[in-house]
Amino acid sequence: MQTIENYNFAGQKAFVRVDFNVPLDENFNITDDTRIRAAMPTLKKIIGDGGSVIIGSHLGRPKGVTDKFSLKHILGHVSEMLGTDVQFANDCIGEEAKIKASALQPGEALLLENLRFYAEEEGKPRGLAEDATDEEKSVAKKAVKESQKKFTKTLASYADTYVNDAFGTAHRAHASTALIAAYFDADHKMFGYLMEKEVKAVEKVLNDVNRPFTAIMGGSKVSSKIEIIENLLNKVDNLIIAGGMTYTFTKAQGGKIGNSLCEDDKLDLALDLMKKAKDKGVNLVFAVDAKIADDFSNDAKTDFVDADKIPDGWEGLDIGPKTEELFAEIIKKSKTLLWNGPTGVFEFDNFTHGSRSVGEAIVEATKNGAFSLVGGGDSVACVNKFGLADGVSYVSTGGGSLLEAIEGKILPGVEAIRGY
Repeated sequence: MQTIENYNFAGQKAFVRVDFNVPLDENFNITDDTRIRAAMPTLKKIIGDGGSVIIGSHLGRPKGVTDKFSLKHILGHVSEMLGTDVQFANDCIGEEAKIKASALQPGEALLLENLRFYAEEEGKPRGLAEDATDEEKSVAKKAVKESQKKFTKTLASYADTYVNDAFGTAHRAHASTALIAAYFDADHKMFGYLMEKEVKAVEKVLNDVNRPFTAIMGGSKVSSKIEIIENLLNKVDNLIIAGGMTYTFTKAQGGKIGNSLCEDDKLDLALDLMKKAKDKGVNLVFAVDAKIADDFSNDAKTDFVDADKIPDGWEGLDIGPKTEELFAEIIKKSKTLLWNGPTGVFEFDNFTHGSRSVGEAIVEATKNGAFSLVGGGDSVACVNKFGLADGVSYVSTGGGSLLEAIEGKILPGVEAIRGY
């Protein structure tokens, strides 16, 4: 498989799929440029070699052309970060894009307008009436799939090489993230530096494990993490369950959870997962105490109680000090760590302590030689909020992609480059 480090882009045009889906405020100012910064090593390598780049990305979830999601709003910042005046094409497959891409000189860069302005990028029909029949839906889907081929071929025609550096969209079989790779042979398609690091980090956690291997899974719902938990039960030594889904497991075991978040229709599932863990010899770890509140508010009255003795009218919003010690002891003895999901409502400052303690324990374990991967939007937000990002081995930029990889699924964006 071709690698970006070994490839010389001199005199070549590269179509680089990045993930510039960054948050903007009401005045279109970028509030977090992490994703843009993450793509810079790849873009700068190509330009430094004497190549030129055609940059493709999406922004938001537009249902057509809309100024709110135009990539022109980030053009200035991308130019500043790249150190060159990046050109802009106001239609990713329009005549202007074709002309500007064709005219690109070595060292130059072109940013295409939002790829998702076209339904063909995602391959999903738009504008169907709510009462559309199955036949109408089928016809519309077939039509957009047919036009998707032309859309993809047009994007591919701009460049000599294809570089995928958008791990955050690698779980989508979209035109620019997977289908386009078919227009380039194995020597002319590759991962960017970011994508390469993401794939290696995930594979190390799942396939190249130093033990003990501990996963910390947070989140509000068991139902959203079923496949992840089931896959991890085949790999980990310890599985720490945290966040809101704790209380579904607690109630399933007969505990009293007050007004805490709970999926009452998943109690049997929780018991089934516990049995599977026991059968596989996995140490399934739950909170033993909780920081509770009499309202879902940062300013609510709080107390600490046993996790299975939460009184009516109160709800668990974070783990308690005994649980912090329990989790930290397991984490610090681990050699491989995966953290996905906070221990509580970390958005409220009064309920950040548990997540911070987990993060600090992971940092200490990492200092002692453990490999630690942090992924998922809330976990990443945690380590950034607490200033711990530099203390872990790797912080993933991919939310859905990381979760699907942990579930054991093959990611279309990875398969398109690597093949299986």
